[in-house]
Amino acid sequence: MERAVRELWAESRDLLGLPCPSMDDPSAASAVPRVDLPPTPLAFLRDHVSPGRPLLVSAAATRHWPAASLWPAASYLTDTLRSTAVSLHLTPDGRADALAPHPHPRRAGPSRCFASAHVRRVDFPAAVRLIRESDPAAGLVAYAQQQDDCLRGEYAAVAGDVDAHVPWASEALGCLPEAVNLWIGNAHSVTSFHKDHYDNIYAVVSGEKHFLLLPPTEHHRLYVRDYPAAHYVAAEQDAEGEHQLRLKLEMEEPERIVPWSSVDPCPSSPEEMAAQAAAFPLYFDGPAPIRCTVRAGEMLYLPSMWFHHVSQSPGPNGLTIAVNYWYDMQFDIKYAYFNFLRSLEIDQDGGLEVGNKAHLAVVTTLLLAAVGRPERKASIAPVDALTAAAEAEHQVKRGLLLDAVVSQGAVILQLLSREDEALLIRRDACND
Repeated sequence: MERAVRELWAESRDLLGLPCPSMDDPSAASAVPRVDLPPTPLAFLRDHVSPGRPLLVSAAATRHWPAASLWPAASYLTDTLRSTAVSLHLTPDGRADALAPHPHPRRAGPSRCFASAHVRRVDFPAAVRLIRESDPAAGLVAYAQQQDDCLRGEYAAVAGDVDAHVPWASEALGCLPEAVNLWIGNAHSVTSFHKDHYDNIYAVVSGEKHFLLLPPTEHHRLYVRDYPAAHYVAAEQDAEGEHQLRLKLEMEEPERIVPWSSVDPCPSSPEEMAAQAAAFPLYFDGPAPIRCTVRAGEMLYLPSMWFHHVSQSPGPNGLTIAVNYWYDMQFDIKYAYFNFLRSLEIDQDGGLEVGNKAHLAVVTTLLLAAVGRPERKASIAPVDALTAAAEAEHQVKRGLLLDAVVSQGAVILQLLSREDEALLIRRDACND
């Protein structure tokens, strides 16, 4: 099974025109296709959206934005947003939405948890000061990364400095962006490997963003496992100001489970590298991730469900500033195939094995629904309804399903869908 999956990694990269070098091969530099001018909607749809191939567009894509000249200036944003309160995300080390040591580890429980940032509302000038002064050595790193359509919300006063949407992407995708976000940070903020159910257009205005990319077919290399959720809270605050804030990690109650990548691709020491390589051989013994640096003025198209790890370098103003446009993905057969792929589980030795029957029943239902044949029964071993329902409930927590209930010996799955009205699929789980 592992051999077949490794062949899938190589074949999918070959079909996308991407290299498959080893981790220590220097030729693993950026292989993302690059164009000097924005593509036509047809070319973008045909060559990138449909096959799921990233694209880097040169600075010509944003040259007309007022933000291109205004935002890197030292005072423009602070003057324009002087009286605006914004959401600032605070962590001790610059790693929000990432794994951290469990604050109360138990012998039989996980040693790590999924940690979210402490969020505070501060005036924008204070936010910029905190971001510039951020340093893990002081135990506090600030990052403006609200991700809730914040450019059109908190930052509405400067939203007109960029395009409201990306015209060639909007026409190709057949919709306007669901969210437009503003990101402001420094070199200490790092985003761990994750994927989004959005087609993402990411534009850098100041500084650089450094991406490590893996296609969805390489899901198993990241050892996605379930972790209990936690968040940072303010432990104390010195009278001198907010920069003296101290953070501590608290587990969420009631418990919330988050599936997340276990791999840190950039360990901080040789000892940590050795530990990571031993624990996660599918990543460190596999092909190198695709590297892509997005510089000021450039745009990166990141297809939905691509895994990405992001670090950054500030511009002359001491800040990395970016805008991204999230377009809702098309939940089609590729999504169903991805869920089928991730039903293959990693065994204790790091190899791959077929997942449990109930999980397989759920993802097979998704696959049949995606091809428009929900009435067909899957050719898999029988699974009783209660077992399948329990697995479906687990997948609800993981975000694969919106809802799952048992009714008259059948499992009813409410699938994630682009439309407001979710697709209801009824699957007889007793008589396969």
